[in-house]
Amino acid sequence: MFLILWILLVLYPNPVKLFVSIHRVFNFDVNAGAVEFMLDDFPADPVAVEKEILERLPYYYDWEVHSMPWYFPTVEEVVQQDKGDCKARALMLASVLEGKGIPYRVNVSPIHVWVDYEGKEENSVENAEVKFYQEDPATGKKWFQIPEIDIKEVLDSFWQGFWDAMPDGRKILLLSGLVAMITARVVLFRKNIVA
Repeated sequence: MFLILWILLVLYPNPVKLFVSIHRVFNFDVNAGAVEFMLDDFPADPVAVEKEILERLPYYYDWEVHSMPWYFPTVEEVVQQDKGDCKARALMLASVLEGKGIPYRVNVSPIHVWVDYEGKEENSVENAEVKFYQEDPATGKKWFQIPEIDIKEVLDSFWQGFWDAMPDGRKILLLSGLVAMITARVVLFRKNIVA
């Protein structure tokens, strides 16, 4: 129990942010008002809008933007930080499409969040087989499915985003705490055997 608590507190000094993020995955909070000031900069073609969003919003892991391994931001946070990962880019794209009146659907896979629209071409990480959750804001319909995704791809993605991107100080803190707790457990176990 202490190990899990230690890991949680090192990764999320404010654990509420983890629970808020989980809630936001299934309650995708698009906000066209937050991007209204930039709507005139975007074309009416959703493919061109997505290309523009990807160019404007450089990709950064959540560790680099939010100082935690996984965080689902608000549109306002994305606009303010002007960078982010797939969640940030999907939020921004959906908000711009909403503001322009272009229909879209939000998709979530174990390793990616993306926006579908008419004319969107599928690729290896954005396709019908890998999604496990989809939401259509026009109808309010939400559905789940078992994703068909290579487990190695999932593990590689988690390793890159969680461990590789983790600041060295957090890695040291996490590992030293784990070693200290395991050492204390072993010492207490040995004392109980001797006694």
